[in-house]
Amino acid sequence: MKAIILARVSSREQEEGHSIPAQLARARDYVDRKGFEIEEEITIIETASTNKIRAEFNKIVIRIKQSSEEFALIVDTVDRITRNFRDSVILDDLRKEEKVQLHFIREGLVVNKDSNSSEILRWDMAVMFAKSYILQLSDNVKRSIEQKLRSGEWPGKAPIGYLNATKDNGDKDVILDPERAPLIRKAFELYATGHYSFFTLRKKLKEEGLTNNTPNKGILSQGQLDFILKGRFYYGYMEMKGKLYPHKYPPIISKPLFDKVQEVKASWHKKPFKWASKPYIYRGLIICSECGCTITPEMSKGKYVYYHCTNYHKKHAKSEVEWLREEELTSQFKELLLAFRIPNKVLKWLVDNLNRSHEDEKQYHESVMTNLEREYSKLQTKLVTLYDDRLDQRITIEMYDKKVQEIKDKQEDILEQRKLHSKADKGFYIMASKILELANKSAELFESSEREQKRQLLQFVLQNCQLRGKNIDFTLKKPFDAILLANKNQDWLRR
Repeated sequence: MKAIILARVSSREQEEGHSIPAQLARARDYVDRKGFEIEEEITIIETASTNKIRAEFNKIVIRIKQSSEEFALIVDTVDRITRNFRDSVILDDLRKEEKVQLHFIREGLVVNKDSNSSEILRWDMAVMFAKSYILQLSDNVKRSIEQKLRSGEWPGKAPIGYLNATKDNGDKDVILDPERAPLIRKAFELYATGHYSFFTLRKKLKEEGLTNNTPNKGILSQGQLDFILKGRFYYGYMEMKGKLYPHKYPPIISKPLFDKVQEVKASWHKKPFKWASKPYIYRGLIICSECGCTITPEMSKGKYVYYHCTNYHKKHAKSEVEWLREEELTSQFKELLLAFRIPNKVLKWLVDNLNRSHEDEKQYHESVMTNLEREYSKLQTKLVTLYDDRLDQRITIEMYDKKVQEIKDKQEDILEQRKLHSKADKGFYIMASKILELANKSAELFESSEREQKRQLLQFVLQNCQLRGKNIDFTLKKPFDAILLANKNQDWLRR
């Protein structure tokens, strides 16, 4: 009888450990003892999971089905060929059709068309035990992953911006990617401004050199960028099957920045970004004062940019729609920004007064920090109480995990608030003086900036920009409205 020898392992590591050569050696000895002729030796390196259709196994089945003679299929143990009942049914059908005899060397079991009920039962039991072994392995893997997550360890491939590493003691670790981590932070910061679509953000990051984690460092797709901007891992949490676990690795961004990005993502589809990739300075910043439609840019003769009302609501006759060159709008904005200039003597006096007013802010800061510390301590006491309740089995593991997560989230928010208040405390009068300095130099900054910086500067200073005829009408944000009013009056009084 012709024999097919099958040797299988589930990973490269097992192959390198000479598991396959050992199986082949035992099978060849068995074939010699039985007087069979070896038709083929097949080695398979794959998993026997019931969730995967094993291509090599299917090839063997087809080979046996198409043959006109009966084969002896020689395997080391039952679990080398099947660990599920689906495969055992297929092999059993072939056995009944006299297409195959199954020889299991270690079990000392031969199953053919004449096998009695005891031999069939032994085979079924072996399949059942093999199936049980697979399930047990799966449970062990799940428990191991769950334990890692509870310990703050990530069990998989590190997300973009991090790298998988091995410590000196052999333990696995996740570290910051020195090249990509700063660019991931920049991606969040840029998108949070609301000035970028995925297309323009990807283009910007491509220029900066942000790539994915593949060896050839391929360029990020827009889909990958969307996935990154939804990643909680970057502010300190791992997400697995809908559950969040705090991790022990250094975060790249803060929770408030992450939340801001999600707000921008949620409202992105409501904004008219049809032409988001076009290089127009005032796109989307101005509306028509008469009909409320957007003032849209349009390239003329590939050289000049003109702005006009879209007239979507048909409130203007076609001949009444004003067309303005981009340079005319730039001139009006520059004239406005020039009006912000503050006399140097007055600017110094204002900054000195701001520094003195910092004392009042300091008292407020200390009061807030005390309250936050008190609230954090209360939550810590709740954690201790919850732990006691769990030890005494007054609550279930599920309830304990849920409550602990809620408290940890609140503590995380408090810690983030403390950071923000600390930054605000340090930057209070610095920021105020910087705003005055910005107002004083805004015209020069506007003239020397790139398109995107011009847009950001105008959005920082202005709101409700409208085009009335050929003139820009606007409302200034605070405190720039007061600065302009004082300059118009030319009356900088100490009070």
